[in-house]
Formats: sequence, structure tokens, C-alpha cells
Amino acid sequence: MIRNVLSIAGSDPSGGAGIQADLKAFAARGVYGMAALTALTAQNTQGVSGVHLVPAAFVADQIRAVFADVRVNAVKIGMIANAEIADAVAEVLQSHRDIPIVLDPVMVAKGGANLLDPEAVDVLTRRLLPLATLLTPNLPEAAALLHLRPAENRAEMADHAQRLRALGPQAVLVKGGHLAGPDSPDVLATADGLRWFEAARVPTANTHGTGCTLSSALAAELAKGKALPEAIGTAKAYLAAAVAEADTLDVGTGHGPVQHFHELWKLTEGHSK
Repeated sequence: MIRNVLSIAGSDPSGGAGIQADLKAFAARGVYGMAALTALTAQNTQGVSGVHLVPAAFVADQIRAVFADVRVNAVKIGMIANAEIADAVAEVLQSHRDIPIVLDPVMVAKGGANLLDPEAVDVLTRRLLPLATLLTPNLPEAAALLHLRPAENRAEMADHAQRLRALGPQAVLVKGGHLAGPDSPDVLATADGLRWFEAARVPTANTHGTGCTLSSALAAELAKGKALPEAIGTAKAYLAAAVAEADTLDVGTGHGPVQHFHELWKLTEGHSK
């Protein structure tokens, strides 16, 4: 049975991040993707030039419409944008806590644009974090949620992960892509303690949408029923390959997207020869 996964996030017209990246990742991981939009953005690989928010009530209407008709096996939450939307999403999802919810607290775009109203951070923390099966912040996002400076080493990453889990999510995966050095480790905090997931940094500027892609791949694997450590390992391996193949694409002049369909396109090329 093919599983169905709903993304609640913003749109990226250039296709590298947001809803577009989520749907690509869902398809690549073998699940049926659905989308409730929270915002429209004007952006490309060079950055975000505008944001148009969807009214909070209509965001809720989109989510309710999906749940009223479709079996939803997991939810991924990305760009929330403001406190009203955070409240609306939390209100609807309160009655669906029996399915995995992956929360990627999107706050700043790759080019530096602010994608979350600072006043919404506390609402996000108070209302959405307790609903999350897994929270997936990068170092600046983890720090913003805790009102601390970003972690600069593994010890601080581990501390932030544990502090965030104390705020309500079942598990927290703090991503170490912003650390200096050749490695990009992530740390998972659960009730059982800490677990590290190691990865080498891929030398490429084409990393637009990596956070969206990882959280969507995680939601897909959890929807299939995988245990959290296995889901993380599978999703990270998928993302690492997508980043490694990013330079095979020719999209834009800034931070280009990852290659979501690296496996499928290689297979297609093989059959066409």
C-alpha cells in the first residue's frame, strides 16, 4: 500500500525548496505527496524577493479538506510564517496526533531572507513543538527556538537538542551543516538519550532546499512505518546522494537545488542507451 504524506509549507517558484522540494522528495521516496500552502514566495536561486501569506483560516481549510477525504500517514510542516498560521495549523493537527508529524522550523532562507515572523517563534514553540514526532532544526534555528547563540561544537549541539526535546517534541534531530570543518554531523535526542549520525560535507554550492528535502524524506520513511533511527539513516543517505548529484543540474546562478531524482534519472538514462 502506497502511503500518503501531507506537507504544510510555503511555495518556491524556482522549484528547489518549499512545497516543490517536498513533493519531489515524496515522489522520490515512493509515497503520494499532498500539499497545503502557507505562503507564496517570489524567489529563485539567488534569494527571496517577496512573500505573500495565505490567510490562516484558509491554511486550516486546506488541511481539513485533505483529512476529510484522504488517509494521511504522515505530516511534514515547513514554513509557517507567522503566529496566526502556527495557531491554525496546531488547532487542526491536535486531533491527528496518532500519525507522525515532522516539524522543520523554517526561519531563514538560504539567501538570508527571514521566513518566520520573530513574534511567531514563541507560538511555534508553545503550540507546534509538543505535536511533533520529530523536530529537525539546523544550528541557527535551534538557537532561535531556545533564544541562545548557535552551537559551535558537538557538545553545544547535544545540549541544544536536549533542551529542545524538553519543550515537548518526542525527538529532536539537530543538523550540523553549519559547523566549521569537513564533517556535517547530526545529533538525535530521544527519551533513550543521544545518537550521532555522521556525514562528510559535500563540496558544492548547490544546497538549496536541503532542509526541506531531508524533513520530507523523513516524513516519507516514517509514513512507511520505519523506526526513527532507520528512517533518519535512510533519509540522510538519500539527501547525501541528492547533494552529491546536485552539480549535474543546471538551475540558476546562485544556490542551486539538489537532485531529488538522482536514482530515477540514472535508471532512465540507463534504459535509453
